[in-house]
Amino acid sequence: MLTRFAPSPTGYLHIGNIRTALICYLYAKKQGGQFMLRIDDTDIERSKEEYVNDILQDLDWLGITPDRIERQSARFDRYDSAVEKLKADGRLYACYETAEELEIKRKMQLSRGLPPIYDRSALQLTSEQKNNFEAEGRNPHWRFKLEAKDSVWEDEVRGHQKFSAAHSSDPILIRGNGLYTYMLPSTVDDIEFGASHILRGEDHVSNTAIQIQIFEALGGKIPNFAHTSLIKSSEGKISKRDGKSSASVSVLRENGVDPLVVTSFLARLGTSDVVELAASLDELIAGFDIGKFSRSPTTYCLEDIYRLNTRLLHTLSFSQVQEELIALGIPNVDEPFWEAIRPNLEKIDEAKDWWRICNEAITPDIEDADFAKVAANLLPEGDWSEETWGNWTKRIKEETGRKGKQLFMPLRKALTGMEHGPELKVILPLIGRSRTIERLNGKKV
Repeated sequence: MLTRFAPSPTGYLHIGNIRTALICYLYAKKQGGQFMLRIDDTDIERSKEEYVNDILQDLDWLGITPDRIERQSARFDRYDSAVEKLKADGRLYACYETAEELEIKRKMQLSRGLPPIYDRSALQLTSEQKNNFEAEGRNPHWRFKLEAKDSVWEDEVRGHQKFSAAHSSDPILIRGNGLYTYMLPSTVDDIEFGASHILRGEDHVSNTAIQIQIFEALGGKIPNFAHTSLIKSSEGKISKRDGKSSASVSVLRENGVDPLVVTSFLARLGTSDVVELAASLDELIAGFDIGKFSRSPTTYCLEDIYRLNTRLLHTLSFSQVQEELIALGIPNVDEPFWEAIRPNLEKIDEAKDWWRICNEAITPDIEDADFAKVAANLLPEGDWSEETWGNWTKRIKEETGRKGKQLFMPLRKALTGMEHGPELKVILPLIGRSRTIERLNGKKV
């Protein structure tokens, strides 16, 4: 069996796109099948190679490895052959209406209480009329002639589906500029590559009803279909053509989100399963069941992904993150440093900030220079450990009478320049005695 993910490289992938890719991948692997990435780049005016590269990078980052990769831009000869067959069979016909003329027709039909579907008037054109249109500079667009029958299939998410062709306009397969629309190349490829299962969003349900007739007209085997409900961000509509929005996969990657967090979240989003961290993609494959997906719309919050990422981060050992910490440019990183800062991190790249605070020059925030000087004079001698902080602050309290926030906050701001962060009992030994003294004295060290 074969599933396929078929993005058009006209923008960056967002959460919804990747969810579809992941579902196709998990479905195929659960059944021992193959997963194909098909780049739908027939729109040569808007397709860009930078988006192709981004798609490949996103999938690779998530561990979604295609068994094969195909590009529609290399297959125009196959689509041209299909066009000739459809023309010869009387299923593809030329139309010359402009966009404005079609809009007028649509409004007239609506005003008369009729469905705004194409009236097939182009089928009545004579050769002379066609020649006259072309002499005017009109290039035809080509429509697929639907048969007056129902398209019926058993959807693996939505159940029994039945659509009447009487409710649909004959779809345009070739635009006036000669470029193919989505319908024909997709169907030709699904036939010739042997796509056995097509899993995609419910916004393609009406396309499926039409494509079933194209499958039949081209003599292809009709695949199994599953249409999952669309997901909606609580932040509003998401679109891959909006640039790198907060819902773009590349932005999640750049913000330090772990790929397993993304796949764990999306594999269960819209199902009855509790969203929780999986140990691996293999675990997600083993637990995958397309029947668990609900038909109801699903709203998600990006903050849920970041919270899940934080939960994962707090469980990772030093050995699991060492290479990533080194890649962040942290020199001589060691386990005590990771253990000290880990509980306070939301993203792993924040570790670099805390390395800088512990080991490089910062500007201390001194609220009360006299208090800071007293604290410096009371610093313990010798080797420091986690007990040092408690012993030191006890002496400061006895000397100054300060306690609680009035005691701890000035010390935190002087030592780290921050009002929050890891526990000072674990961060203090990393800063060291000499640097602590200098900072308490207001020096940038």
